[in-house]
Amino acid sequence: MTKNKNLHMAAKAKQDEFYTQIADIERELYHYQKFFVGKVVLCNCDDPYKSDFFKYFTINFNRLKLKKLIATCYASSPIRFDVTEVKNFNGDGATYLANVKCLLDDNKNFVTYLEGDGDFRSPECVDALNEADIVVTNPPFSLFREYFAQLIHYDKKFLIIGNMNAITYKEIFPLIMSNKAWLGYGFKKDPHFKVPDDYEGHGSRFWIDKHGQKWRSFGNLHWFTNLDIRKRHENISLYMEYSPELYPRYDNYDAIEVSKTAEIPKDYFGVMGVPITFLDKYNPDQFEILGKIDSGKIDEYNLANPIINGRKIFKRIAIRRRE
Repeated sequence: MTKNKNLHMAAKAKQDEFYTQIADIERELYHYQKFFVGKVVLCNCDDPYKSDFFKYFTINFNRLKLKKLIATCYASSPIRFDVTEVKNFNGDGATYLANVKCLLDDNKNFVTYLEGDGDFRSPECVDALNEADIVVTNPPFSLFREYFAQLIHYDKKFLIIGNMNAITYKEIFPLIMSNKAWLGYGFKKDPHFKVPDDYEGHGSRFWIDKHGQKWRSFGNLHWFTNLDIRKRHENISLYMEYSPELYPRYDNYDAIEVSKTAEIPKDYFGVMGVPITFLDKYNPDQFEILGKIDSGKIDEYNLANPIINGRKIFKRIAIRRRE
């Protein structure tokens, strides 16, 4: 039974193994550079021999003025790679690495073989988490709730990739609502990821290129963070004017429906239901999040079911303008 369980976990891990492209990493990390000075960065879902997160931080180790970089990976490469020095080969603060093995030529960097399989929940990986200041990675989508909860439990700064629908998870929404986590800048277009050779893909968002490399794309991913970026203090420009004809009310909740963030009325200060994509523009100085309007049980966070004129609509976030 144990053998079967391990095989199942290994197969599941493979289906969660998405390699983020360095162009997407560079585009997002551009906005966070000031946060890394003198910090220990952990990439704890990253095979250092494959991960572009690891590549990004080693190439930019000196320019970002990192104190240390740690990488651990689940299943495929159960090692811990510690980097405390990256020699500057070209004099401009960046290092171009043909192979990460060259990092081991410096006796200040080292690889440790883990006793376990590199699961982020294992004691030795939690030790690495305790040492880190900031965690940056693309965690397993199937374990996102648990992964996120661990970061909060250990009070870590983070920048991670997750499904937009995670915003309404019961473990995550209260943190969004209380301004303990928020969305980053996001992807310029639908991100695509390299996947392992044994990935079982299908559909229009899976393909194999001419070199035989398998790819998978997603249209609903975003960056989640608790680093106080400039974006979250920029006001949404409002131009629409309120009228009852344009903004219907919910059947079971005293709020108006605003189907697009761009159409939030400039002259309305009551409760509004807006799409979850509103959080991509959310400024806590301009708006207050009151809860969500979602299917399921009504509680302190889920204020109502999203129904208008007897018709159920997609989940919403309940907000109100600050005076």
